[in-house]
Amino acid sequence: MMGIIRCLGCPSWQVIGNIQNQNKMKQIILIIMSLLTFSCSSKAQKQTTDADTQSDKKILVAYFSCTGTTERVADAIAQAVSGKLYRITPAAAYTSADLNWNNKASRSSVEMADETSRPALGGETLNLQDYDVVFLGYPIWWDLCPRPVNTFLEKYDFSGKTIIPFATSGGSSITGSVKQLRKLYPKIEWQAGRLCNGSAKQAGDWAKQVANAE
Repeated sequence: MMGIIRCLGCPSWQVIGNIQNQNKMKQIILIIMSLLTFSCSSKAQKQTTDADTQSDKKILVAYFSCTGTTERVADAIAQAVSGKLYRITPAAAYTSADLNWNNKASRSSVEMADETSRPALGGETLNLQDYDVVFLGYPIWWDLCPRPVNTFLEKYDFSGKTIIPFATSGGSSITGSVKQLRKLYPKIEWQAGRLCNGSAKQAGDWAKQVANAE
């Protein structure tokens, strides 16, 4: 070994010193990597904990659904946020013929063509004082919310309440419906809405994140 060191022209003490310096550098790098790993792990753990923490707000998940699509999403959201599930029930149920949007004389077509249409509601009466936040779900009809949803919003006093809309649709976005709702009911504190055409789990995860941010 000494022969090799001499051939390289380096004193043995210098080689040993270099090795010691390299070992120290390795130790420093290992310490830095450990700290970084711990920091990332703690951050990820905090994010997971925050996502799993239930909001202390009292939440109502109100929805209008004729075919069951919006109902499935609403049920997933209610479970995710531990909210009260409430179905917006029309006094007269919609038939498949009523929902035929290709027929201009169908019930839904006639209602959506009339901006003042407010179909009567049935179902149980709500006490909105019991809730702080309302998730409001509906299918998109003619780029808007169905008229029974308007009846619901005008039946109760939502002043000071936070409403988070969500919708299902075969092709339209939620943008037009939310824009009209903001215009018609400016006293309500509207939050950004979401089109929930994905899985029920995705809808639930989104709702939990939004609820915890309130």
